[in-house]
Amino acid sequence: MRVALTIAGSDSSGGAGIQADLKTFQALGVFGMSAVTAVTVQNTQKVYDIQEMRPEIVHDQIACLFDDIPIHAVKIGMVASIPLIEAIADALGTIERLPPVILDPVMVSKSGYALLEPDAQAALVRYLFPLARVVTPNLPEAEALLGKKIADVDAMKAAAREISALGAKMVVVKGGHLEQGSATDVLFDGEGFRLLERCRIDTGNTHGTGCTFSSAIAAHMAKSETFFDAVAKAKDYVTGAIEHAFSLGKGCGPIHHFFDLYRRAGVDVG
Repeated sequence: MRVALTIAGSDSSGGAGIQADLKTFQALGVFGMSAVTAVTVQNTQKVYDIQEMRPEIVHDQIACLFDDIPIHAVKIGMVASIPLIEAIADALGTIERLPPVILDPVMVSKSGYALLEPDAQAALVRYLFPLARVVTPNLPEAEALLGKKIADVDAMKAAAREISALGAKMVVVKGGHLEQGSATDVLFDGEGFRLLERCRIDTGNTHGTGCTFSSAIAAHMAKSETFFDAVAKAKDYVTGAIEHAFSLGKGCGPIHHFFDLYRRAGVDVG
């Protein structure tokens, strides 16, 4: 059994965060474990509040899992503060053979709530980028990391190269926020580029898309997929999950992590 660990915050609405990560791992045939960094108060409309875990608790969750169970990939999501970032880096830095780490640099929720403290961005780059095999910023996150506007695919390529120079070995700049054309992601493995294009899906129900994408990459890398193959398969999975998203709640509904399993079981996937 292949195993993946998510280090991220809890989403009380079940659509993003560790809940989305664990659903993704399960849907893709990987056993999922979690180290909780924070508990959020949120629903489909917005994030209302966050309560962080104590850094030593986050550190010890990670350490005790590595001490007991072989882990084949790690996904890092919301880490809001410098003490949490340092605790995660300390825990992972002691692992002799660290598996692939996929870092999703979560900064702001869809509703505009800051999920990364302003002074923590530099710490994220300093401590976690060097540990990451893959970093997966969306356009606003890439713009925040580099301090400049990214308006098209050529600029995304330049951004991927610059983010790689910050310490990440491989980079996926997600293009879902581009307002023109298809949903295009730029992949950079440190040497060359590849573009992933999928038709843009007309839906307002996209809660958890970023978390799901990065955890799907982690799941496929846990199964020893190459970088480009893992990202392509993750993109296909997320696209299907968005196509069958749920209209739940009064805001941005969640995507359907088990659409393929439901379909195989003969259950209506919407």
